Amino acid sequence: MKNIAFALIALLTLSCNSAAQTSQDEALYAINKTDAEWQAELTDEQYYILREAGTERPWSSPLLKIKEEGTYICAACETPLYRSKDKFDSGTGWPSFDQAIEGNVGTDTDYKVGYARTEVHCGTCGGHLGHIFNDGPSATTGMRHCINGDAMEFLPTKN
Repeated sequence: MKNIAFALIALLTLSCNSAAQTSQDEALYAINKTDAEWQAELTDEQYYILREAGTERPWSSPLLKIKEEGTYICAACETPLYRSKDKFDSGTGWPSFDQAIEGNVGTDTDYKVGYARTEVHCGTCGGHLGHIFNDGPSATTGMRHCINGDAMEFLPTKN
C-alpha cells in the first residue's frame, strides 16, 4: 500500500512540471528571458534577489542613504518602481516606501517563512523586489514596501 501511495505522489509531482509554470509566467510579463540570460545581465546578488526571491542583508544597501529626488527603477528591466517622495526611514535596514508607482509592481502571496506575506515583484519582468507590510506611515497609506536595494537602481531627477 505504501508503494502505491508513493507512486501516486511521484506521478502527481512529475505531472506538475516547471514548463507549465514557465508558460504561465511568460504570459504574465512583457520581458521574458532564460535563466542564462538573466545571469549574464545581472550581478550575482541581483540574480539571487530578483530571480531566486532572495533577501539581502539588512543595512547593506547604499540606497538606504539616498535622500535626493529621483526614481528607483528595476535593476533587471529599468521599469520605474518607486519615487523618492514615497521613501521613508522604517528603521528596518531595507529601503522602504509607502506606495509604488501605480501599475508597475505586482503582488503575490508568499508562504516561504511559514505564514502568509505579500510579495512584491516587478510588473514588467517579474523580478522579486521584497514584501509589503501594514506597519507603514499612518499619515499616508499605512503600508511599508520593504524592498531589497539590490533589486533596484536609482535615477536622480535632472534639474
